[in-house]
Amino acid sequence: MKVLVTCPPMLGLREQFLPIFEQHGIEVGMPDFVQTLSEQELIEILPEYDGWIIGDDPATAQVLEAGAAGQLKAAVKWGIGVDNVDFDACKRLGIPITNTPNMFGREVADIALGYVIGLARETFAIDRSVRSGNWLKVSGMSLAGKKVGLIGYGDIGRNTAKRLLAADMHVTAYDPFFDQSQNPFPEVVFQEWPNALSDLDFIVFTCALTESNYHMFSKAQIDKCKTGVRVVNVARGPLINEADLVEALVARKIKSAALDVFENEPLDINSKLAKMEHCIFGSHNSSNTIDAVHATNIKAIDELLGFLGVQ
Repeated sequence: MKVLVTCPPMLGLREQFLPIFEQHGIEVGMPDFVQTLSEQELIEILPEYDGWIIGDDPATAQVLEAGAAGQLKAAVKWGIGVDNVDFDACKRLGIPITNTPNMFGREVADIALGYVIGLARETFAIDRSVRSGNWLKVSGMSLAGKKVGLIGYGDIGRNTAKRLLAADMHVTAYDPFFDQSQNPFPEVVFQEWPNALSDLDFIVFTCALTESNYHMFSKAQIDKCKTGVRVVNVARGPLINEADLVEALVARKIKSAALDVFENEPLDINSKLAKMEHCIFGSHNSSNTIDAVHATNIKAIDELLGFLGVQ
């Protein structure tokens, strides 16, 4: 039996999980790539595998059909986001699949708070200045009393709210699917998107990507914001229209942005966005801690072995 693993954080800790597969006599395929394999690459290699632990790869109907025509029997989407997986195709093809929810709420929230602090105090600009031999003194923004719009109030959103509230910030949550009677933090108030954007000093995206919220933050919503708002995205790149974001950054309508995710990954270093010096960029890495990745690896493996009847 063979299993394909295409999740970069998991591959970074291969020495921890390979013995689990070895004890079951399972061969593991670990291709060499940066962020994802292409659809065509997956179509070519997936049919030889019985199981697949999916990263952010395009698990499209075409890819899954190729796998089902070969040996593919089951799959697990590593992590929380599932926008890259065609679950309808899995159901149609009889491929059991699940993801690993609620594994990274605290870790992603840590990065979200770090980005908020970084943008408020411009620590990234100070770092660059000192490294270049200068001694920049920035008059930053205090967090206490500032207003944050939290887009998404699931596990990541609630963990982020907890940290923002600890910094004495005022949090407004935007999440039409959350049952407000279950709100663990009564200080958090709720709004419908995109109401009250003009009140916010920060906007933090922590929601899943769906067909209905693609480019939910574009020129029309940006125009509603106060001048000087700061934007953080630790969710999915396509939630934000990057062309409109760049335009707003150039005009200083948006003061600065911290982005761990992008519309196209890795970020093109020749893009207009990459030239925005008043921004912080990540590498779609906000969930990546040794502790959380190890726990998610075990969860993903257990789920896949269960599907394959190997436990």
